[in-house]
Amino acid sequence: MVNTSQRGPAQADELAPPPMGTPAKVAYRIIRLALQVAAAGWVRLDVTGKEHVPIQGGFILCPGGHRSILDTPLVSLVGPRVLRYVGAETYFATPGLGTFLRSMGGFPVERSMTDRTALRLSESVLRNGEPLVVFPEGTRQTGPIIQPLKEGAAFLSCRVGVPILPVGIGGTERAMAKGARFVKPRKVSMVIGQPIFPPPRSESARVKRSVVTNVSHRLHGELQMLFDEAQVRAGV
Repeated sequence: MVNTSQRGPAQADELAPPPMGTPAKVAYRIIRLALQVAAAGWVRLDVTGKEHVPIQGGFILCPGGHRSILDTPLVSLVGPRVLRYVGAETYFATPGLGTFLRSMGGFPVERSMTDRTALRLSESVLRNGEPLVVFPEGTRQTGPIIQPLKEGAAFLSCRVGVPILPVGIGGTERAMAKGARFVKPRKVSMVIGQPIFPPPRSESARVKRSVVTNVSHRLHGELQMLFDEAQVRAGV
């Protein structure tokens, strides 16, 4: 396992994920356009609250109600900006899937790396002014209750000073539940909430655990409210 505490500044720079060049961004937009057409026709996707999406600068997009593998590609439709994703290296090593994930703004993290390394990679993306998608529930869940959140998103928000954009996703569990092989034609809805801004702090100050916990608790409440609304809009 990598001991990130012993990395120097030069080595830390090596942790920066590869930037998306123009060809990758063009591919991203083409794939997203095709996805938008497919989603509108098959799952009748509607998105509410696009006016809340920041038009510039880094932010953390946190989807609530992570109930389906559909959630990852569908959140790319919240707005026109190119989003970045972080995922396990094994997915990126799969022929075809790895190319698709990179085209969709993803970058891999080795499972042998520590969580601190993943956070440094994510921090690099945010400091570069790019939006980053983080599913705060972690893995896919089931049911109407937002599960306890991982605090990585709240920590990154407080450390880098970027807002969290909460998004509720409703209907995807009916459309393609965990383990399903096909997408059913069931309505899906996404509701975008207002950004959650972290409290200000000096660059030299360490992020207090209590502050991270407070931001995470607020995010949990917002996600539950947005998830409930999205479920109703999707007819669940």
